[in-house]
Amino acid sequence: MENYTYNSFTLRLEGLNISMKFTYPMFLLLFFSYLFIMVANVGIAVLIFMNKNLHQPMYLLYCNLPFTDILGNSILLPRLLVDLLKPLSERLISYYECVVQAFTSHMFGTTSHTVLMIMAFDRYVAICNPLHYASIMTNKMVIKLTVFAWGVAFVLVGVLLGLTIRLSRCRTMITNPYCDNASLFKLSCESVVINDVYGLTFTVVLFTGSIGSVVLTYASITVVCLTSKNKSLNSKALKTCSTHLVVYLIMLFTGMLVIMLHRFPQYSEYRKFCSILFHIVPGSLNPIIYGVQSNEIQKLFSKLPWKKTVPLK
Repeated sequence: MENYTYNSFTLRLEGLNISMKFTYPMFLLLFFSYLFIMVANVGIAVLIFMNKNLHQPMYLLYCNLPFTDILGNSILLPRLLVDLLKPLSERLISYYECVVQAFTSHMFGTTSHTVLMIMAFDRYVAICNPLHYASIMTNKMVIKLTVFAWGVAFVLVGVLLGLTIRLSRCRTMITNPYCDNASLFKLSCESVVINDVYGLTFTVVLFTGSIGSVVLTYASITVVCLTSKNKSLNSKALKTCSTHLVVYLIMLFTGMLVIMLHRFPQYSEYRKFCSILFHIVPGSLNPIIYGVQSNEIQKLFSKLPWKKTVPLK
């Protein structure tokens, strides 16, 4: 019979169930992944802010992604690394810390969608309406789009967690490597129908808006490219849009995989690993993809001191 502890403020994290021989390799893998995410994202964000040539709407909007990746992974990975070296009985977390972790995790996922939506709008204006791009994508517009991306995410996630924290708790085990909304409301013995309905609505609205805006944007861009004989325009469109699309598909695939695996309890261990990959993979690949595809960023890297070579005599 299950033991019930009502409204306890100390919760237990189930974490990853891996054998002892894989504990330290997994620790090192996650540690170096976190280190790379921090260095790569901080580095590219600093590079953009410090170089005036990169103070363009495309790069300024992109800076939201490094900030999101840094925030999402900083809340998750350090705690996960510490818990990985602890036995299950010692993986304790306070309820308030758990709520903050869940809020940050969902903000990371939601903001990734909304940021990529406003970046798609930027690409649409640049390619489909290039003559008016400077007058449309002003600094004020960049600020408005950024506030929209973060504001929408904050409201959606705020309501999501608000519906969960109103519930009383009769359990203490978080069946996940870190706290998220589903793990929190599963602690309750009350009816969670409202949470399920809103969670489903939240997911449908976010994915419909995200996928719909990207599809419409790229459909319009494709039509312009097919009807235009400007090779320079088509080449620019292909390069910038392929970068954005690859980043979007990576984020979409990893996110949908986690959501689908939540529906199959027998694959809980796969879900745990996928939920970690949802944070690590986009955070690691985003700066690489944008760094490799951007001519401006490549030129800046080529001017760095360690890239200079001594000419042969």
